[in-house]
Amino acid sequence: MSRVVLAYSGGLDTSVLLKKMILEGHEVIALTADLGESDGATGEGAKAALEAVKAKALALGAYDAVMIDARERLINDYALPALRANAKYQGVYPLSAALSRPLIGALLTETAEKYGATVVAHGCTGKGNDQVRIELAVKSIAPHLTVRAPLREEPLSRPDAIAFAQANGVPISHTVGKLYSIDANLWGRSIEAGVLEDPWNAPPEDAYAWTASPAARPLHPEEITIAFDGGVPTFDGRTGPAMVAALNARAGAHGIGRIDMIEDRVVGLKSREVYECPGSVTLLAAHAALERLVLTRDELRFKAGCDQKYSELTYDGLWTSPLRVALDAFNASSAARVTGKVRLRLHQGTATIVGTQSPFALYKEALATYGAGDAFDHHAADGFITLHGLQTSVAASVLRDDSFVGSKA
Repeated sequence: MSRVVLAYSGGLDTSVLLKKMILEGHEVIALTADLGESDGATGEGAKAALEAVKAKALALGAYDAVMIDARERLINDYALPALRANAKYQGVYPLSAALSRPLIGALLTETAEKYGATVVAHGCTGKGNDQVRIELAVKSIAPHLTVRAPLREEPLSRPDAIAFAQANGVPISHTVGKLYSIDANLWGRSIEAGVLEDPWNAPPEDAYAWTASPAARPLHPEEITIAFDGGVPTFDGRTGPAMVAALNARAGAHGIGRIDMIEDRVVGLKSREVYECPGSVTLLAAHAALERLVLTRDELRFKAGCDQKYSELTYDGLWTSPLRVALDAFNASSAARVTGKVRLRLHQGTATIVGTQSPFALYKEALATYGAGDAFDHHAADGFITLHGLQTSVAASVLRDDSFVGSKA
């Protein structure tokens, strides 16, 4: 018999795995991380839901059930660094699940040390990204631990999982007719499987929970302001998890943050993924707008490539890589200037930038204006154009030289 720490969400897969491992004779500690699955709610309803997950694990026979509030760690240690990198995988996905997995890996190792466990386990399949992210995190922190992936060892279809649950008294909410697989944290909610596996099918409205349908959205736009201090955002007087939760509610009411994409998984296959990321999509738009106001052209050009690499490293499970750490240091070097305010108009699924201001703004109205207050030296452009295009002009004259063309024949 071994003592195992299982990353436990209380959903179909991990509940089935918990019961299976108990029947195999293992002492299983069910680890549940509160990452803001209930849209970041902090009231009694969210607390009751988490307590129900813990009670379910104990009722199924877990050796112990551990509940860890990791919302602050998720936002401060993972999401905000990703925000400084404008991190969106393939230019679209804010990496909500990808950011939570290295944190879950860290929590698994910490819990294993506390309970003297030698094995940690997760409910990821052999074709998904999360197996890579969790296991690489564990290996980088505690390489002595054994990591088990039971659904990779013995793949289990969702209909079979439902059948096992029904036969072994595992309470579940799934049915054969509604097979969505849901994962959520404060940074976003992902929905896959079922009818969504056919990319020709439009996502049914019942797949969404955080964003209002077009018919239910407010008729009139709403303006909000997000403030940044050294790259750290504040909204409606809130910071950290409470700020993201508030933005999820406000932007979600306008239907902002719905994403439907075909993405390239780490393991090589393409998958159809549907996301709801109202808060993170809004924050990323605001952050990028403020950067455009305060950073130089060369910084923005160079940073664009770095941001793409940051997104790829995060998605690919390489959060603990030295390069990702180095990119954080690079982003920190300019973050102090990402200070100011951004106004956004929320309406019918879009968060539109309508105003930016910063004490570090490189935009100067006197230089940019075409009005009477124009302070730009227009004659300076004469010499600039000559020098800027000098090599192009020389090359063009050489190519027009008939003797040069003939010598190449």
